[in-house]
Amino acid sequence: MFLILGYVLSLICVFGVFILHGGKIGVVLTALPFEMATIGGAAVGAFIVNNQPKVLKATLASVKNAIKSSKYTKARYMELMALLYDILQKARKEGLMAIEQDVEEPHESEIFKKYPNVGTDHHVVEFMTDYLRMMVSGNLNSHEIEALMESEIDTHHEEAHAPVAALNRVAGGLPAFGIVAAVLGVVNTMGSVGQPPSVLGAMVGSALVGTFLGILLAYAFVEPLAGLVEQKAADAAKELQCIKTTLLASMQGYNPATAIEFGRKVLFSTDRPTFLELEDHVRGKK
Repeated sequence: MFLILGYVLSLICVFGVFILHGGKIGVVLTALPFEMATIGGAAVGAFIVNNQPKVLKATLASVKNAIKSSKYTKARYMELMALLYDILQKARKEGLMAIEQDVEEPHESEIFKKYPNVGTDHHVVEFMTDYLRMMVSGNLNSHEIEALMESEIDTHHEEAHAPVAALNRVAGGLPAFGIVAAVLGVVNTMGSVGQPPSVLGAMVGSALVGTFLGILLAYAFVEPLAGLVEQKAADAAKELQCIKTTLLASMQGYNPATAIEFGRKVLFSTDRPTFLELEDHVRGKK
């Protein structure tokens, strides 16, 4: 919603002021399809050459996800921590072996089924159950598991930022592709020397649209989109950090209520529930 609003606002301000200042929008609109085809085609081609298929696929998925509203809300985090509380409470009361079936078959677990938003999220469930499984096995201490968690989160960070880097490279190249389109327009104009000044003026104007369009696409569209994708990647990483902190606190001997308080503290302040909100939510789910 805000993404589209921002794009529309940019277009209205750029073209609206141009028209109000006496600019002839017809010249821009006439040249736009040709310049867009040149610049867009060159940018897409360079984007494909510059990235592996897995990055291409991840970038398209990230752009699609950026259009949607963020799923990382206070309500989601409260559900996540209530899930962690329930499973840690069961382990504390009945022993770690009691959660073995929940860990091995989370989609059949009554605990995970209670929390459909996070309990069906593949990345959350896999991350959580992998380390709960290690806790059940008892072969690793908290420091070793923490190191493994950090390595996995670092890998997640690198994967999530590959689309960001890809989009930033496209944004960096768009002004240059705009210049290429403008130069081709000038070449076309030079080949028409002898035409009336009005015709030559329109051709020069069309050529300059290429430079304008490359800069506009780079700094009003693609680079802001890369920034939004980066912010959403940070939200996803924060969820994993919340799980990591909670599980490590549990391994160090803290009770489930205190462990989820550790996890609550690592969340961004805009999405972090208060202590009382989380406590009431956990009690309501018991």
